Amino acid sequence: MTDPLAPSTVTVAYQGNPGAYSEMAALQAHPHAQPLPHATFHEVLAAVREGHADLGVLPVENSLMGAILQAMDLLVDTDLHVTGEVIVRVSHHLLALPGVPVEDVRRVLSQQPALDQCTGFIERHRLVPVAAHDTAGSAKDLAERGARDEAVIASARAGEIYGLASIAAAIEDEPFNYTRFLVLSRQEPAPSDAPHKTSLVFAVRHTPGFLLETLNELRGLNLSRIESRPRKDRAWSYLIYIDIEGSARDPQVALALAGVLRKASFAKIIGSYPRAQAPYDPSSA
Repeated sequence: MTDPLAPSTVTVAYQGNPGAYSEMAALQAHPHAQPLPHATFHEVLAAVREGHADLGVLPVENSLMGAILQAMDLLVDTDLHVTGEVIVRVSHHLLALPGVPVEDVRRVLSQQPALDQCTGFIERHRLVPVAAHDTAGSAKDLAERGARDEAVIASARAGEIYGLASIAAAIEDEPFNYTRFLVLSRQEPAPSDAPHKTSLVFAVRHTPGFLLETLNELRGLNLSRIESRPRKDRAWSYLIYIDIEGSARDPQVALALAGVLRKASFAKIIGSYPRAQAPYDPSSA
């Protein structure tokens, strides 16, 4: 029988253009897969939900910039299953047309978070930052326009794809720059003995001490992330996002989740999935 998710047939939806860090996440989610670019996070989820892609990758957290809020909000509503996570090392390059030196560059274009992560380099070279839709898209646009007084901040892979030269490498202010992606599928993840992570979102009644009581249900567990987001359907009410180290099938985790579900006014287990073992460095690909 042919495996429906054999490497040669798997399609993985991602947001952005070829050369984006999200494409690297797609390739890591299922090596040798066919990445499918989409303009928005909504389109990525729709492609998987409607069967146009087997898997999708959604960035949820950057080690420097924090949570990617739109993606977090979408996870509350989707009925897709989280089957894993991947972590991509973000290493920014200054890309320009071949033969253009740094001294000739006046403007630099990229997605706003990438510009923010390279503030020191931009200021040292007195460049004018210009926000664009995404990193790889900026590289594609520059290659098409042929502007010799502009450069973009994007991945080395984007430069290779669009025929741009890397005139400065690793220009980010901080080297500890990683983005975490969740892998989504229409199918539930297969049971696995690999170390797991469980992601949960919940809301509680606006009663003194009730949030603490709910969090106490998780005592004894290692929480790798906790943060709040405003609810879209109720002013001054918040959703609490938590990542727990461990599988929802583990007795201790299952008991804690049951306690949260009893107390919460709203709760959803976003997923229980194998956690990434090590950050992925695109320079090694």
